[in-house]
Amino acid sequence: MSRMARRAVVLVVVVAVAVTAGLALLANAHSLEQETLVARFAVRHEPAPKGIVVVGIDSETLTKLGPWPFKRSLHGKAIDRLHAAGARGIVYDVQFTEETEPNQDLALYDAIGRAGGAVLATTEVDDHGATNVLGGDENLKAVHAQAGAANLDDAERGVITRFPAALLGLPTLSVATAERVSGHRVNQAAFNSGEALIDYRGGPGTFPTLSFSDVLDPKTDLSAVRGKVVVIGATAPTQQDVHPTPTSGSKLMSGPEIQANAIWTALHGFPLREVPSWLDMLFVVALALAPALLSLRLGAAAVGLTALALGAAWLVGAQLAFEAGHVVAVAAPLAALLVGTAGGLIAIHLAERRDRRRLERESAVLEGLVRERTAELREAQFEIVRRLAQAAESRDEETGQHIERISRLCGQLARAAGLSVAEAELIGEASALHDLGKIGIPDAVLLKPARLDGDEWTIMRRHPTIGARMLENSASPLMQRAETIAQTHHERWDGSGYPSGLAGEDIPLEGRICAVCDVFDALLSTRCYKPAWPLEEVLAELQRQRGKHFDPELVDVFLTLVPQLYEELYGQPETPFTTKLADEPARELPAPEPQRVNTA
Repeated sequence: MSRMARRAVVLVVVVAVAVTAGLALLANAHSLEQETLVARFAVRHEPAPKGIVVVGIDSETLTKLGPWPFKRSLHGKAIDRLHAAGARGIVYDVQFTEETEPNQDLALYDAIGRAGGAVLATTEVDDHGATNVLGGDENLKAVHAQAGAANLDDAERGVITRFPAALLGLPTLSVATAERVSGHRVNQAAFNSGEALIDYRGGPGTFPTLSFSDVLDPKTDLSAVRGKVVVIGATAPTQQDVHPTPTSGSKLMSGPEIQANAIWTALHGFPLREVPSWLDMLFVVALALAPALLSLRLGAAAVGLTALALGAAWLVGAQLAFEAGHVVAVAAPLAALLVGTAGGLIAIHLAERRDRRRLERESAVLEGLVRERTAELREAQFEIVRRLAQAAESRDEETGQHIERISRLCGQLARAAGLSVAEAELIGEASALHDLGKIGIPDAVLLKPARLDGDEWTIMRRHPTIGARMLENSASPLMQRAETIAQTHHERWDGSGYPSGLAGEDIPLEGRICAVCDVFDALLSTRCYKPAWPLEEVLAELQRQRGKHFDPELVDVFLTLVPQLYEELYGQPETPFTTKLADEPARELPAPEPQRVNTA
């Protein structure tokens, strides 16, 4: 490679690192890292935890003991029973800040004193870290009890992943419990960013759980709590103390179970920690540099395949590090690898163009070789896009055939719509990355073989934005088209689509083209949540959505292409049909899930 080519590669590397570093600093990149954290928890399997028992105020308890809140003498009786059974420590994830009947308040207060104290939850703390639990901190101190902040922060994509050391000077419930049980202060270094990761030991029900009503029953054997920390709190969904966590999947985890996980984490020295940010940035730089440096020695295809291998190795390495207790960034380094690979290929392309001009001046004989090399480079770039697309699509068991069909359909429709051969080819190849953002969707949502619920659908609807952000700021026309398609292929002509609610010609043409082709292929294909539709019903559906979901002119053009493309792409004999299906009465179709029918 010439000196000029080396300079071009170095320049591209600098740009790639700068772009990716900027991406890593954005809040959306942090949100994407949260998605990868959820995926890593889903893969990891840990042995059942010991030392903590949850006592749940569950639906059975509410049925037996009447409406909430219970009289405080019942809580006092539960504490007496747990203390008598040999509980090592009692944590009450119920707030007792308001006065009730004096005899009821005293019954609970005296029971706490007989038990040698407890840790009591509160979400109300003044500016000095003081609380009003059972009359105030002085009252608690008299019975060797203390308050702990029970606030749970789910601001990041609605999933609780971290907990702070204190709130306005008041230790959190988990920290206060760990210090009380262990007899020494919790390591504050674990909260270097203000919060520590909760090392979830599993999903809902991981910790042994007793019903609150059973604890009150004298016939219940409570030997399971001997020597254990007992966390008491509301587990019934009607009490609205349930939250999504990285390990809860489609279910929700109760607040007491989350507190139990946080207590276990603090008691065991915070075994799961994020690596320093400078190390994450070092990984970003290394993965951005790798493909560009390889391009100094290897050809475009070899660089692309090596980049794929590096990406796969990074995912495996990140999971192994997670298993060992180290959380490294995943999304930002992979984005750096993608940008660095595309940048290296662009640099090679620019360098080869310069070499070709020089060779043209030196010898006409070499002209053919230069053109052949340029064509090879372009094909390699398209191959890399297809392989990256297949890597992203493979998680929900789709194949390269789907990617190939979408590329062919989009390219043919773009050409028939009047675009040039080069522009149509570019759109066809770029469309392969339309669902790249699925790499950031948890398996529990992406692979669910049934209708998605509201929360899952909210997660699924993020994949266009995730994919677009992974592709943004590229100098490559191919990547620019891919970014636009990834961002807009779920917009609808009538403005009811997502993520931006664009309508009509405000939706970029390549996004409108991909929308028609994606739905066509999705309806004709078998998915885990639906069977394949017959061709006639697919065409009828396209006609019904003309002017609603789809650009009406593109639908008309597309229908003229179906007789030619159907047998080629789907390997079935051509079926006679008419494109004037809009005048026929609507047939009763197998009801598709509108959320997922075009997420092929």
